[in-house]
Amino acid sequence: MHIAMVSAECAPIAKAGGLGDFVQGLARELAQVGERVEVILPAYDSLRLDARAPPSVIECTLQVPFAGESIACQVLALSLDGYECRLIAPRSVHGFFERGRLYGEPDDAERFAFFSRAVVEYVSRPEARPDVLHCNDWQTGLVPVLLAACATAPTRIPVCYTLHNVGYQGWVEADLLTRVGLDAACLPADPGDPPRVNLMQGGIVAADVVNTVSPRYAWEIQNTEQGQGLQACVQRYRDKFGGILNGIDETVWDPRTDPLIPANFGPETLPRKALNRQALRARLGLETAVERPIMAVVSRLDRQKGVELIAHGIQHGLESGAQIALLGTALEPAIAERFAHLKSTLGASPHAHLELGYDESLAHLLYAGADMILIPSFYEPCGLTQLIAMRYGTVPIARRVGGLADTIQDANYSTAPFESRNGYLFDEPTAEALEGAMNRALELWRTFPSYFSQLRLNGMRGDYSWHQPARDYLGLYAYARQAQGFAGSASSTI
Repeated sequence: MHIAMVSAECAPIAKAGGLGDFVQGLARELAQVGERVEVILPAYDSLRLDARAPPSVIECTLQVPFAGESIACQVLALSLDGYECRLIAPRSVHGFFERGRLYGEPDDAERFAFFSRAVVEYVSRPEARPDVLHCNDWQTGLVPVLLAACATAPTRIPVCYTLHNVGYQGWVEADLLTRVGLDAACLPADPGDPPRVNLMQGGIVAADVVNTVSPRYAWEIQNTEQGQGLQACVQRYRDKFGGILNGIDETVWDPRTDPLIPANFGPETLPRKALNRQALRARLGLETAVERPIMAVVSRLDRQKGVELIAHGIQHGLESGAQIALLGTALEPAIAERFAHLKSTLGASPHAHLELGYDESLAHLLYAGADMILIPSFYEPCGLTQLIAMRYGTVPIARRVGGLADTIQDANYSTAPFESRNGYLFDEPTAEALEGAMNRALELWRTFPSYFSQLRLNGMRGDYSWHQPARDYLGLYAYARQAQGFAGSASSTI
């Protein structure tokens, strides 16, 4: 099967978050099982090519209609881990992808609307036509809408559309649609001035199949406030909607072979984890001659991740006899200021270290050296933090939402057998609920260390690879090819 994955990110060359890891991991796994995989990205000037051979130019030039112009684009080819990348490089005074970063520009909506139109022009060429197109998040939500407007169902390329985070839906001014050649009325507009349309909603309606990145989050989007306004739309199309849990890159996140930690270990050599704990304390300047567990936080510091609870958990952990190690960044000034103040307040403590930035090697050492990790997310579509932590024998303490609920079995209250229990969960987003879960974890660590070690081992023995998710996506692609349905036409309202 020829699968074209369309995305704003693909690690390692264009990564801002978990979307980049998703595209890389799934593309590589699909290629390894024999599928022909092509990832289509913007040709950002900030691509991290390192020592890779520079992209080569495919012998074709696209003419992409946009805002009354015809903008020429080169298509560049780059080989990655068993699959191909196609980079859309417009030659335009707009400099759509010449900004030094992936996102955060005032004209992001225009940039990705243009990219979506360019993708449709590229895949519509007979020699480039895939068997299925896999679009991701709001940045590519216009692709299935454009395809539906340009072709009838029997000849249209089947589309799978994955929602990674419905907190970002792509609300844009309605007149953007006309710039890519669509009828301005093809998406329902809000009554504002100027009226706006929702690109993610358009993708949900126009795609043949839609999924999100965990079964629990799929349910939450339909039935709770986590749908953030999309509940009715998703419920209407529930027959083509579901959830597939993400995997992690087990070549990068493997404590047996990880080159970024001082002592490699696995379930059969778990005592060697203590060497990483010692190294972590030395690196962060934490007191070493103590019997305290290390409780880590590795997270973006934003409201989705539960910053209020993170701050409270740090204080409660210290008061309860734990050492605290945080690695995180905040883009919102008020949150950044709060954690800078907390860092200053705790500066003299021998039991706390807050690293306000991102350091890849420190992230690996935190997973390898910590005993527990706090993940008190307000919502969490899938979450990679808990999967990585468990692989490294670090026990998660997390809120029972999204993919956290799908992957963590509570040590005390799960109905699963003990050998499947691997962490601690709490329900309400309150300080009291978080403290309850933390206290249960700390009590087991102190009183029954052998049981706590078994929780570590249970987590380490889980399968968090891309093997099963890739098979699930192949089934989804097959369903999309069979469905070939579209709820409207180019002139109808989605």
